[in-house]
Formats: sequence, structure tokens, C-alpha cells
Amino acid sequence: MEKTTSAYKEWEVVCEALARGKQHVLLRKGGIHEGRRGFSFKHERFYLFPTRFHAQGEQVRELFGDACRGGMDEWKAGDEIVIRWWCQAMWARTLSDWKDVASLEPFHIWKEDLVRERFDCGEVQRIHCALVRVFALPEPLKLTFEKRYGGCRTWVGLPFDSPDEVVAVVPDDDFTEVQARVENIFQR
Repeated sequence: MEKTTSAYKEWEVVCEALARGKQHVLLRKGGIHEGRRGFSFKHERFYLFPTRFHAQGEQVRELFGDACRGGMDEWKAGDEIVIRWWCQAMWARTLSDWKDVASLEPFHIWKEDLVRERFDCGEVQRIHCALVRVFALPEPLKLTFEKRYGGCRTWVGLPFDSPDEVVAVVPDDDFTEVQARVENIFQR
């Protein structure tokens, strides 16, 4: 039986921001294929699976890496995907107060109108949020893109074990400070 480990699909530009310590939260409404229960942060540890979306550069306040240059269409069958990062969700919660969501702006790179659109989508105004700690893999992992990795779903299984060694992209003291600032938003 093949070993699988979960991966969280996220725009390539956001993966780069997470890896550079420019983003610390993940905000998700959920994909079309999330099922009847909808989206949840069901994994505490996971790989970051970079996705491509031709207009992602128009949806963020800052650009990182090659993700926002011209010609970055979605992955096609046979393309090589490079997995470079491992994440740990420190906590996850569902936010239903727009003031809390708006207060998270310093901790992500998405434009406000995109976050607002996701928050307002559906019958109930809410968005899922996770504070994540990001780690670099000692050696990137490579796989060939297949149809099973596509579509509007957040979680995919990868044929890799969990990494034995990783290096935090944000030093411990700096991350502790970020964590305190984010958690302070919910204690007001």
C-alpha cells in the first residue's frame, strides 16, 4: 500500500509569502469538491502544494517568486511540481465577525476585496482561519502533476512520508511574537 501524506493546495504566490515569513495565516472558504460537510482544517501537519491561477497576481498586495509573471497557467498533466514546505497549524477556527477577519490583514498578502468576497460567499458569512508555522524541507520533493491533484479541492494526498527534518522559516522568537499578535485579535 502506498504511503500518503496530506498536502494543502494554495496559490504559488501565497506559498512563497508563507516561506518568506510574509504571511502567517491561511484563510479558506472551501472548494467545490469539499463535500457536504464543507471545508475544515482537518490536518495539523501538511505539505504545501503550490497551485497556479493565471490571475493570482491581481488578488494579492505583494508578489513573490515567479508565480505572478506572465504565462503561469494552471498545472497540466505531466508538469513537474516541486514541494518545498511543510506546515504545522498551531490552531484553526471559523471566523464569523468581519472585524476579526479584517484585523488579520497584516498577517497575509490577499487583497481585502478577495477576503471579503470569500467571507460573504454562501448563506453564512464566515471564513476558516489557521495560524501556521512553515518549515523548509532539506531537499525539495518532486512529483508529476496528475488529474487527481487538480480541481477545486483543498486537500490532496501525496506519495511521501512526513519529513524527518525541517527548518523553521521564521525564527522561534519572531514566530512567538507573531502568534501573540494574531491571538490578541481574538481577545479584544
